[in-house]
Amino acid sequence: MSGRQQLERIMEIDRQVRAGLYPSARSLARELEVSERTIYQDRQFLLDRLRAPLAYDRRRGGWYYTDPTWVLPSVLMTEGELLAFFLSVEAARRCLGTPFEAALRSAVAKITGSLKAPVEVNLEELRECYAFAPLPIAGAREDFLLDLHRAIQERHQVRIHYYTASRGCWQERVVDPYHLYNRGGDWYLIAFDHLRSAFRTFHTGRVDRWEVLASGFTRDSGFRLEEWMAQAFQLERGEEPVEVAIRFDPYQARYIRERRWHPTQEVEELADGGLILRFRTGGLAEVRRWVMGYGSHAEVLAPESLREEVAAEAEAVVALYKGASSGR
Repeated sequence: MSGRQQLERIMEIDRQVRAGLYPSARSLARELEVSERTIYQDRQFLLDRLRAPLAYDRRRGGWYYTDPTWVLPSVLMTEGELLAFFLSVEAARRCLGTPFEAALRSAVAKITGSLKAPVEVNLEELRECYAFAPLPIAGAREDFLLDLHRAIQERHQVRIHYYTASRGCWQERVVDPYHLYNRGGDWYLIAFDHLRSAFRTFHTGRVDRWEVLASGFTRDSGFRLEEWMAQAFQLERGEEPVEVAIRFDPYQARYIRERRWHPTQEVEELADGGLILRFRTGGLAEVRRWVMGYGSHAEVLAPESLREEVAAEAEAVVALYKGASSGR
């Protein structure tokens, strides 16, 4: 008998008892089409787990509440619902990143402490059955993310001291915050940057100090997050989007066709079992790093500038490994 069916039986028992119908195991078993033993198990659950003030009236031949003000707990969950809750919390811990670890654990403790589910589920035991591999992330401070959240909602400018990794330098920026975006546990801020007079993406883990300013801003009504992200590749947007074409050999193609890599992508299947992946993006530096991770299984066909960059990088790698190792 499923947890959902047990939950529905308990709710029906409660309804009849509360309505003063004095239901019995026999009448409930007949109406709910289960055995009397099942009904008695439900009654025991009400008594032991839910602390229901349930008693038997011999004269009326049925059950009643000795305390008519008692009510069922507001949260009743089945085994499947608890499992889904556990998986969502565990995934959130990994996907939201470490800044919210303490807050998530506190929320889990409060919620699980109040659960009185019809099915016994031990969340600690579930952790022995499921595992989530954490990604290496650059941590962002929880108070910074909360300040950004409020600044986005209330439309306040934010001054940040930001480390630009590509230039290896710190700069002070004043930005109009639009969106927080999570990718693999890392949090990014999409904002209008007054230094560059353009929208930019900032890694929140590269901010060491910040200030939410009293000055407000008006959102650009023409800005669409979906359009912004459609021109990026794995969050790097770069400059004007161009057509990218990458050929994958038959071995790698079986994995490439499993996923959607970009909103604009098109796949051309090749006779040898390989494929050509095409999409439009301006984030060519990220595409270069991504495609080189596939080694000889991937070949950039277009644009020519990207092909030349990958070839130059590949030659540098070969030269590095042909030379004497610095560690010897």
